[in-house]
Amino acid sequence: MRLLAILTVRNEAAFLLDWLAHHRAVGFTDFLVFSNDCQDGTDEMLDRLHDMGQVEHIRNDGPYDKRGIQFTALKKAEQLNIVKQADWILPLDVDEFVNVHVGDRSVSALIAALPEATAITLTWRLFGNAGQVEYQDRPVSEIFTAAAPVVMYWPWRSAMFKTLYRNDGTYRKVGVHRPRNPRPERVDSARWFDGEGRELDGQFRTRRIFSNYGRSNYALAQLNHYPLGAMQSYVLKADRGRAVHSDDMLGLDYWVERNFCTEEDRSILAMAERVAPIRAELGQDAELARLHDEAVAWRLTRFDELMKEEPFRALFGRLLMTPPSTPLGLKDAHVLLRHATAARMS
Repeated sequence: MRLLAILTVRNEAAFLLDWLAHHRAVGFTDFLVFSNDCQDGTDEMLDRLHDMGQVEHIRNDGPYDKRGIQFTALKKAEQLNIVKQADWILPLDVDEFVNVHVGDRSVSALIAALPEATAITLTWRLFGNAGQVEYQDRPVSEIFTAAAPVVMYWPWRSAMFKTLYRNDGTYRKVGVHRPRNPRPERVDSARWFDGEGRELDGQFRTRRIFSNYGRSNYALAQLNHYPLGAMQSYVLKADRGRAVHSDDMLGLDYWVERNFCTEEDRSILAMAERVAPIRAELGQDAELARLHDEAVAWRLTRFDELMKEEPFRALFGRLLMTPPSTPLGLKDAHVLLRHATAARMS
């Protein structure tokens, strides 16, 4: 099978090789990566990876659709042979890591476990900051192992998913969270399954972008989501802008709704022995190694520059004073939300 991951990035060169090594290890065969407006060498690193046959890189320099930079990239993707030739497609962000729990932990094993699936929803499991202040040049999956509970009632974003889908013509357009533009004559026969292996109802075929609350969605697979990183990295993320709404500066609301540190989940580290040789091989290329080191240095320098600007200095100060969610407080909140939900439904 040809398994395609689609990625859009800006100023993420320091994380790119770890992300690529992990997703090669879990079995993706093809990578389509769009970059835009990079100052840290991300685009140069992708050019080198393109020349090495590791990825197909396209510079997404605009103009952009009114729905944003990421949407514009995915719209371009639909016309490319690498997309047309794929058997399965999964759009991802650089802070999302596929974590399969079945078989040999590969994407192929997940597909084999659900052979009738047209689409498989990979629900986010949020990994919080856990008090990590300084950016480190290490894989995020090693640094951040404190996560949200398996069963969540709030926020609704904790149940959002990305969709691994069969590229059989049922859906004609790639979407950020789900495939779009289904063929009317085929969509009713599409079969959607979640990360527990449960078949999903008809609304998922056309519109849903989040899983059902109040139950586990991770038995077969999950999508490890590291949206915050270290506090220094979060300040740089605020400077970069959001992938979908690039003009919206990130603040404490985004942070609080994702900073869950109540349970430890180290399951993705079972892939470490397979990831390490792939990452080492990439690092042996002198140009990639140079670009990676320069990207790490750029992040440290850029953070120092941002500390001279009040919006970012103030954000960093607030992060230092904001504790992660505690197990007791989160448990109590979930009890209240569960009762409130039951009351509304009665």
